[in-house]
Amino acid sequence: MGPTADAPQTPSLMRRLGALLYDGVLLLGLLMLAILIVIVPYDLIAARPYPHGELLYRALLRGYLLVVIGGFYVYFWTHGGQTLGMRTWRLRVVREDGGPLSIANAVRRFAWAALSLAPAGLGLWWCLVDRDGLAWHDRRSHTRLVIVPRPPPKGR
Repeated sequence: MGPTADAPQTPSLMRRLGALLYDGVLLLGLLMLAILIVIVPYDLIAARPYPHGELLYRALLRGYLLVVIGGFYVYFWTHGGQTLGMRTWRLRVVREDGGPLSIANAVRRFAWAALSLAPAGLGLWWCLVDRDGLAWHDRRSHTRLVIVPRPPPKGR
């Protein structure tokens, strides 16, 4: 059976990439702020430069930044189902049944997305061959992206 007129549409890979690009710009600013929050106090309290080269500090900083990125997505996905990039590209993330994501759903989706994007984005490219247009993390987290219909034009 094909999609009905009422069934939500699955976005194309290009639309997904557009939203990721927009969110990437926002995340770049957020991550710079997050780094400043950690490094500036360290420099002031320790009275020495942040130990960039030490393995433990690099691992802790990367983990912290991953939590910041996860927090960004989990917050937006559980508060309206859209990041700012998704809103621009008229995308929303929903559960398989069409309902909004809980915190557990959003954390699961983020974890699977991180894993599916790690091998050169293969999990995302999968949506080109998937029968329903879903990426690996959509399938594994039991969520999906849908296209938000355009609002009706305002009267003149």
